[in-house]
Amino acid sequence: MTMQTVSLNRSYSGTQGVYKHASQSTGTEMTFSVFVPPHPDSAKLPVVWYLSGLTCTHANVTEKGDFRAACAELGLIFVAPDTSPRGADVPGDPQNSYDFGLGAGFYVDATQEPFARHYRMWSYVTEELPQLVLANFPADASRQSIMGHSMGGHGALTIALRNPDRYRAASAFAPIVAPSQVPWGIKALGGYLGDDKAAWRKHDAVALIEDGARVPGLLVDQGEADNFLSEQLKPELLQRACDDAGIPLTLRRQPGYDHSYYFISTFMADHLRWHATRLKA
Repeated sequence: MTMQTVSLNRSYSGTQGVYKHASQSTGTEMTFSVFVPPHPDSAKLPVVWYLSGLTCTHANVTEKGDFRAACAELGLIFVAPDTSPRGADVPGDPQNSYDFGLGAGFYVDATQEPFARHYRMWSYVTEELPQLVLANFPADASRQSIMGHSMGGHGALTIALRNPDRYRAASAFAPIVAPSQVPWGIKALGGYLGDDKAAWRKHDAVALIEDGARVPGLLVDQGEADNFLSEQLKPELLQRACDDAGIPLTLRRQPGYDHSYYFISTFMADHLRWHATRLKA
């Protein structure tokens, strides 16, 4: 697998890069960013995967996430993929809505036409991109963790719950914890996966926990001034599922914070330190 360098910038004595490659999973060109902190030449470093939310690309967190200082201090590689396939032949939402199609891949492998050909973000994020990153950067495959925001929080939680032996830690900012029960998720899972609700449960953090999936613990930050809190996010459902399953959940409700990157950047370093403790244990 080959990749092309789009840009390289020095930051905190490390390197912030943006790259693109032809993806076999999506059948499109995909762009992603990687921050590599300063390190000895022979070192292998732990990796934190960050999954972004609706309407975002790799660029949102790369430009506004305020992660590089903490990653440089803690010795963490930080990888941010795009949120969906893109290109002239990639179908979007028929109504041109922001919450389905382009920018809204929901980290699933679509089975429904016309989306099944390109919308294979689960395979891309869990298989293809990790292989590319591990082959081209000083990344330690045995020390990986995952985090995300909103739709990306949904992705991070479900990927961690289904791959507990791969990811040592998982956290989220304002995640969609139960997509089977909220409008964003019902639209996306129905559109990509069809009417089979059993298939939906494999991409629903609350349902996965109810069905027996387990992780050592989770960290979630949720802004109390988030406009989507009551209708789309419902963190109380995750709290109840974790309590019932005995999964330690640190759910921090942050007064006055909304759904934006002002919120994410404020607590990003906290999350990265939490990840680093588990990645270096």
